[in-house]
Amino acid sequence: MQHWLYLAVAIVSEVIATSALKAAEGFTRPWPSLLVVIGYGIAFYCLSVVLRTLPVGVAYAIWSGVGVALVALVGWLVYGQSLDLPAILGLGLIVAGVVILNVFSNTVAH
Repeated sequence: MQHWLYLAVAIVSEVIATSALKAAEGFTRPWPSLLVVIGYGIAFYCLSVVLRTLPVGVAYAIWSGVGVALVALVGWLVYGQSLDLPAILGLGLIVAGVVILNVFSNTVAH
Protein backbone atom coordinates (compact mmCIF):
# COMPACT_ATOMS: atom_id res chain seq x y z
CA MET A 1 0.00 0.00 0.00
CA GLN A 2 3.01 2.29 0.39
CA HIS A 3 3.17 2.63 -3.39
CA TRP A 4 -0.07 4.63 -3.32
CA LEU A 5 1.53 7.20 -1.02
CA TYR A 6 4.54 7.47 -3.34
CA LEU A 7 2.20 7.82 -6.31
CA ALA A 8 0.28 10.60 -4.56
CA VAL A 9 3.53 12.44 -3.77
CA ALA A 10 4.67 11.97 -7.38
CA ILE A 11 1.41 13.42 -8.67
CA VAL A 12 1.40 16.42 -6.32
CA SER A 13 5.09 17.15 -7.02
CA GLU A 14 4.50 16.99 -10.76
CA VAL A 15 1.48 19.30 -10.51
CA ILE A 16 3.47 21.82 -8.46
CA ALA A 17 6.40 21.67 -10.90
CA THR A 18 4.20 21.97 -13.98
CA SER A 19 2.24 24.84 -12.46
CA ALA A 20 5.50 26.62 -11.56
CA LEU A 21 6.63 26.42 -15.20
CA LYS A 22 4.34 29.32 -16.06
CA ALA A 23 5.70 31.41 -13.18
CA ALA A 24 9.29 30.52 -14.15
CA GLU A 25 8.78 32.45 -17.41
CA GLY A 26 11.14 30.37 -19.52
CA PHE A 27 13.48 29.76 -16.57
CA THR A 28 14.21 33.48 -16.28
CA ARG A 29 12.92 33.67 -12.69
CA PRO A 30 15.14 31.74 -10.27
CA TRP A 31 12.75 30.71 -7.47
CA PRO A 32 9.95 29.33 -9.65
CA SER A 33 12.63 27.67 -11.82
CA LEU A 34 14.10 25.98 -8.75
CA LEU A 35 10.62 24.81 -7.77
CA VAL A 36 10.22 23.26 -11.24
CA VAL A 37 13.50 21.34 -11.00
CA ILE A 38 12.93 20.15 -7.42
CA GLY A 39 9.29 19.26 -8.10
CA TYR A 40 10.11 17.16 -11.15
CA GLY A 41 13.02 15.52 -9.32
CA ILE A 42 10.74 14.43 -6.48
CA ALA A 43 8.02 13.38 -8.92
CA PHE A 44 10.27 11.16 -11.01
CA TYR A 45 11.97 9.63 -7.97
CA CYS A 46 8.62 8.75 -6.38
CA LEU A 47 7.28 7.43 -9.68
CA SER A 48 10.34 5.19 -10.01
CA VAL A 49 9.60 3.75 -6.55
CA VAL A 50 5.99 3.11 -7.57
CA LEU A 51 7.19 1.17 -10.63
CA ARG A 52 8.65 -1.48 -8.32
CA THR A 53 5.07 -2.52 -7.54
CA LEU A 54 2.70 -1.25 -10.23
CA PRO A 55 2.97 -1.97 -13.95
CA VAL A 56 4.45 0.99 -15.83
CA GLY A 57 1.37 1.50 -18.05
CA VAL A 58 -1.02 1.61 -15.12
CA ALA A 59 1.21 3.79 -12.94
CA TYR A 60 1.82 6.23 -15.76
CA ALA A 61 -1.87 6.34 -16.69
CA ILE A 62 -2.83 7.22 -13.13
CA TRP A 63 0.07 9.67 -12.68
CA SER A 64 -0.53 11.52 -15.92
CA GLY A 65 -4.33 11.36 -15.82
CA VAL A 66 -4.72 12.73 -12.34
CA GLY A 67 -1.89 15.19 -13.01
CA VAL A 68 -3.59 16.56 -16.13
CA ALA A 69 -6.86 17.07 -14.28
CA LEU A 70 -5.14 18.78 -11.32
CA VAL A 71 -3.00 21.02 -13.55
CA ALA A 72 -6.16 22.12 -15.35
CA LEU A 73 -7.75 22.87 -11.97
CA VAL A 74 -4.68 24.86 -10.86
CA GLY A 75 -4.72 26.75 -14.17
CA TRP A 76 -8.32 27.69 -13.54
CA LEU A 77 -7.90 28.59 -9.85
CA VAL A 78 -4.46 30.23 -9.87
CA TYR A 79 -4.04 31.59 -13.40
CA GLY A 80 -7.68 32.30 -14.24
CA GLN A 81 -7.62 30.07 -17.31
CA SER A 82 -11.09 29.09 -18.43
CA LEU A 83 -12.30 25.60 -19.23
CA ASP A 84 -15.08 25.20 -21.77
CA LEU A 85 -17.57 22.33 -21.81
CA PRO A 86 -15.49 20.05 -24.10
CA ALA A 87 -12.43 20.57 -21.85
CA ILE A 88 -14.44 19.71 -18.75
CA LEU A 89 -15.92 16.67 -20.48
CA GLY A 90 -12.47 15.49 -21.57
CA LEU A 91 -11.06 15.91 -18.08
CA GLY A 92 -14.03 13.98 -16.71
CA LEU A 93 -13.26 11.13 -19.10
CA ILE A 94 -9.63 11.10 -17.95
CA VAL A 95 -10.73 10.89 -14.31
CA ALA A 96 -13.24 8.16 -15.23
CA GLY A 97 -10.44 6.20 -16.88
CA VAL A 98 -8.33 6.39 -13.72
CA VAL A 99 -11.28 5.24 -11.62
CA ILE A 100 -11.95 2.32 -13.97
CA LEU A 101 -8.29 1.28 -13.78
CA ASN A 102 -8.34 1.32 -10.00
CA VAL A 103 -11.74 -0.25 -9.40
CA PHE A 104 -12.14 -2.78 -12.20
CA SER A 105 -8.70 -3.71 -13.50
CA ASN A 106 -6.91 -6.79 -12.21
CA THR A 107 -3.66 -5.20 -13.42
CA VAL A 108 -3.48 -2.77 -10.52
CA ALA A 109 -1.77 -4.22 -7.45
CA HIS A 110 -3.91 -3.48 -4.39
